[in-house]
Amino acid sequence: MKCLALWTALCVCMYGVASTCSVKKLSNNTGRFANATLVRLNEHLSAGYKKGVRPVRDWRQSTTVAIDLMVYAILNVDEKNQVLTTYVWYRQEWTDEFLTWDPEEFDDVKQISVPTANIWVPDILINEFVDVGKSPDIPYIYVGHTGLVRNYKPIQVVTACSLNIYNFPYDVQKCSLTFQSWLHTTKDINITLMRTPEEVMNDKSVFMNQGEWELLHVRSKYNEFSIDNDDYYAEMKFHVVIRRRPLFYTVNLLLPSVFLMVMDIIGFYLPPDSGERVSFKITLLLGYSVFLIIVSDTLPATAIGTPLIGVYFVVCMALLVISLTESVLIVRLVHKQDLQSRVPQWVKHLVLEKATVLLCIRNKKFCSILSQGSDLPLYKENNMNTAVHCNQHSCEGSRDPRRNLGLGLSTLDSGSPVMDGILREITTIRQFMEKKDESKEIAKEWLQVGYVLDVLLFRIYLLTVLAYSITLGTLWYIWQNV
Repeated sequence: MKCLALWTALCVCMYGVASTCSVKKLSNNTGRFANATLVRLNEHLSAGYKKGVRPVRDWRQSTTVAIDLMVYAILNVDEKNQVLTTYVWYRQEWTDEFLTWDPEEFDDVKQISVPTANIWVPDILINEFVDVGKSPDIPYIYVGHTGLVRNYKPIQVVTACSLNIYNFPYDVQKCSLTFQSWLHTTKDINITLMRTPEEVMNDKSVFMNQGEWELLHVRSKYNEFSIDNDDYYAEMKFHVVIRRRPLFYTVNLLLPSVFLMVMDIIGFYLPPDSGERVSFKITLLLGYSVFLIIVSDTLPATAIGTPLIGVYFVVCMALLVISLTESVLIVRLVHKQDLQSRVPQWVKHLVLEKATVLLCIRNKKFCSILSQGSDLPLYKENNMNTAVHCNQHSCEGSRDPRRNLGLGLSTLDSGSPVMDGILREITTIRQFMEKKDESKEIAKEWLQVGYVLDVLLFRIYLLTVLAYSITLGTLWYIWQNV
């Protein structure tokens, strides 16, 4: 009986202790967390979880990470440093076999957000990263009851990109974003796309389409590579293809240059024997130099090449210099010179005969030009005409000075000193007038040569400018539509 009483007392005591412990344990779930399903679910998921271990039950099975990319905006294209700054929406999903539960046990909760720092996250990075962008910090991810983990976040991506500016401002750039696990091989982590490549390529739903750059498409490609022919790594490469909108640069760069070149061509219609053409072309050259100084900050600069538009500006400057040089030479050719020699016979044959036929120029054109009078000093009458007047009759009879002396000289003897002096003076005047007529004839010939050469050089210059403009326009049109 004593043994039975002791055993009964011991059982009662143990039952009391158990009841006390049970009550104490139930008291932990009372209060503000008594009916908190998410708290119970979080405690259930975090109990014994090891975030440093890849979440698979069979270590031979690899973890497949599905990724997706949507371009939101093109923030900056730095041609000098070969850097592209974009803002993308990045998504990745994988299955964590240790984060599963039965929704019926937790009030039909099928997904929960948990801190990113508390679970295992794949080490997938972008190979082209060169700087840390100002990306917002998203500290949570979604976990589904089947173990599906969804990590969605926006990223400002600053990546290295090989930018080709030769076709500026009609350039199309292709930059790649390569996602891969930095450490794990395909035996541990593999990469795949969440959507089909066609959906990724044509998706522009979130892109901000009001900037300088236009998104054409995003191509995706999966690849496996090996460094030592033993371990293979998986990578997903996204090719972001963008195109510059050229309207701003066309209006502010190309059109002013075209207008200046048109004015240079119009300047050829100024008379070549006028000094206004040279001053006009010098003004154009100075204006174009100032224009290049202004636009130098707008052109992209790289250490490996020069855009075609820069070459275009340099060639236009060279054409203006050539045009000015041609005008100076023509003005020098037709300008009066006291010791100017006659036009060589071969020049007359080539320029005044062959070139006029080739250029469809008639000689009467020059006669009409010269008959209208020129502003050259060569065609101005000398002040000596006020003292000596040679009309048509006097010039015809200039060979017999005695007939031109008049009645006042008829009484003088032919051998008198006064008569000899008068004859010498008249002979000197006649020789001066003949030299003046000869100089005028020589100047007329050189003026005709100058006009023909001016037309010839102008047409050559015009054909060069047109051929150059058509070539550049064709190249830019082809590049824009490829």
